[in-house]
Amino acid sequence: MRLLCILISFGSALSAATIDFSRDIQPILSENCYHCHGQDANERKGDLRLDVEKEAKATKAVVAGKSHESSLIERIFSTDPDEVMPTPKSNRKLTEAQKQLLKQWIDQGAKWGRHWAFERIERPKVPANGAKNPIDAFVRAKLAEKGMKPSPKAEPETLLRRVSLDLIGLPPDGRNGMEESYERAVERLMSSPQLGERWAWDWLDAARYADTNGYQGDPERTMWPWRDWVVKAINDNMRYDQFTIWQLAGDLLPKATQEQKLATGFNRNHMINGEGGRIAEETRVENVMDRVETTSTVWLGLTMGCSKCHDHKFDPLTMRDYYALYDVFNQTSEDGKGRSGQAAPAMDISTPAELERVKKTTAKVELAAKEVETFELTKFPRPDGKPLTESDAIKLPGNLPSYIAKTEPKNRGVDPLLEAVSYFKEKDAAYAKLLQKLLAAVRERVSASNNVTKVMVMDTLPQLRETFTFEKGAYDKPTTTKVSFSVPASLPPMPKGAPNDRLGLAQWIVSRDNPLTARVTVNRFWQAFFGVGLVKTAEDFGVQGETPLHRELLDWLAAEFIESGWDVKALLRLIVTSETYKQSSKVADAQIDPENRYLARGPRFRMPSWMIRDQALFVSGLLREQLGGPSVKPYQPEGIWEEATFGKKSYVQDHGDALYRRTLYTFWRRIVGPTMLFDNAARQVCAVKTTRTNTPLQALVTLNDITYVEAARALAQRVLSAHRGNEDAALEQAFQMVTCRAPAGEEKALLKSQLGKLRVQQASDHASALKLLAVGESKRDESLDAVEHSAWTSLCLMLLNLDETVTKE
Repeated sequence: MRLLCILISFGSALSAATIDFSRDIQPILSENCYHCHGQDANERKGDLRLDVEKEAKATKAVVAGKSHESSLIERIFSTDPDEVMPTPKSNRKLTEAQKQLLKQWIDQGAKWGRHWAFERIERPKVPANGAKNPIDAFVRAKLAEKGMKPSPKAEPETLLRRVSLDLIGLPPDGRNGMEESYERAVERLMSSPQLGERWAWDWLDAARYADTNGYQGDPERTMWPWRDWVVKAINDNMRYDQFTIWQLAGDLLPKATQEQKLATGFNRNHMINGEGGRIAEETRVENVMDRVETTSTVWLGLTMGCSKCHDHKFDPLTMRDYYALYDVFNQTSEDGKGRSGQAAPAMDISTPAELERVKKTTAKVELAAKEVETFELTKFPRPDGKPLTESDAIKLPGNLPSYIAKTEPKNRGVDPLLEAVSYFKEKDAAYAKLLQKLLAAVRERVSASNNVTKVMVMDTLPQLRETFTFEKGAYDKPTTTKVSFSVPASLPPMPKGAPNDRLGLAQWIVSRDNPLTARVTVNRFWQAFFGVGLVKTAEDFGVQGETPLHRELLDWLAAEFIESGWDVKALLRLIVTSETYKQSSKVADAQIDPENRYLARGPRFRMPSWMIRDQALFVSGLLREQLGGPSVKPYQPEGIWEEATFGKKSYVQDHGDALYRRTLYTFWRRIVGPTMLFDNAARQVCAVKTTRTNTPLQALVTLNDITYVEAARALAQRVLSAHRGNEDAALEQAFQMVTCRAPAGEEKALLKSQLGKLRVQQASDHASALKLLAVGESKRDESLDAVEHSAWTSLCLMLLNLDETVTKE
């Protein structure tokens, strides 16, 4: 009886409101029906198609206004396991509410519609509810619908810390007091060069940026000038449409500049497989496919990769659509050969110092090679003037004859020398020592050559390749179906007069008629501020993606973004000056909107690991704020690279200022990323959705890693030096620097109690105290008492690990 009442009530509610196909019906059909009755003809069952109105109605699966005559309704309400849809073996099941919704929709006339994200972006009318910022107007209107109210404004200290972390990735520095208005603080942060460093991080994740190729061997590359270009473009507030065009097709612009060509490094950031036995064409094809899928994810929010082998199961994207985009990226001269991280086409921007280093290391190799050659004259005797192949060297086991007898010492590579050193280590120590010296010299030369700055960029072949679809996406199984570049048929056509190449594609992507680019982009910016996008599935705006709760707000922001001239800083400013953003993050009732999707409170979530590290360096005073340059190698546990590369790569830590640069500049080995990061994309493929974690791994890093212990020591030194003999003042400053607020009385008493315990502990083990103070390479103030300094170091390390410190409130 109770269920009947609920269904009657539900039906009454539906009758009172017109059902929206895109919002209410398509998600049900997509999740439960399209896999068998969608676009993919090869998988379609019973010749029934439900993703196209004409076909669904022609087969009478849907009879407008007559649910009792619609086979769709008959099948979903059936109790016969052989008749009911979805079938039991599909592991899909409609709820009673979903069944009633489909029935009601048909009885209302079965009004169809397109997927919301494929509709042209139009600026919705802003609700008239007194809000000054349009964002607030839309949010308040939605909250009113749900009977909810916004939260009060966050405390000034909390808000200043929030906006500083969001805009520049660093907390406030204390030099700008609370007398500074929020608006002035926003403008100061907007003009900071650190803004580009913060927002470049998200773009580097999407662009799969790294300093090596990946795969076995993982050779280095010098793509860092492209990374620096991204930072500069953001700081210069380059129009987002220009930012897009330059990266996709800067080389095709009239009289393209070096900077415009450099920008095209975006689509050369992919991995390169140079493993032994690898087929060059297979590598080249995979790289082209990576460009298709990265471009469609970053700008269109479409899962194009699903169409590589067959028509998309859910979205109106065909296999032909995939290869039509493939064709436009298939015209670059890259051939897939070799293992270099500077594979052609590449732009040479080497410096005289880099070329000099190559010259010196080459001379070093030649010198070591002569020593080996002289030794081998006696070790492997043969007639005068005859090669080593006519000596006992040819009888060595395995690959050694080729490595030694058939290869001059100066031409031997790292792998052959490693094998030779290993073999002769026990058999001839003197020979092994010379081979080891040659190996070290060869490694230096390889490093010098790899670090001559050449940035891989895009170009276009003078004679274009023909493109054919591949059977199941296999590079070696081309079909006879020839395809030329075009945009997906389900989306608006190319702008009139646009060239039929990457430049035309880029212009189409940022055209006013494209329904996806602006929506996808503003959604990712929103995600960065609030932890989750207005569309939760930031990587998927197709029918399997989430329908936004705040659809009108998303469309208004997208329209505003386009019509502002694709002004990124204006978009950021609009968001952070809204009352929605400035709300307190305190939760009144955790059961009401636990994920904060209706935005009745401010954002609160754990900061990413790169930001936590940058914050620790910043508050300790260790951070070296230098823009750009080659990637650096800060502290890292020993043996990580060696273990991952079978001893072929050794991590050589930098010293001095390089240890204290922002995490953005840390060298990124693709097969084993920076060890201080525990929640980041692997940078092997495009990633546009942030990840967050709260695992023991995080605490192990932030409590034990050299960077954090050294930062705690430096922070302790900072406050002790500033307040010698004034414990209360030092405690207050340390707490304020990491949390941006003064400690409450109870908190201060607790900290003082803990400090007392730490003093006793450190005094009882003076050797451990000195060992703690020796962590890190920064200089310690020897005038500070060692026991006192070590006690404060432990206290500051605790402060750096507070939940409040590693969380953006």
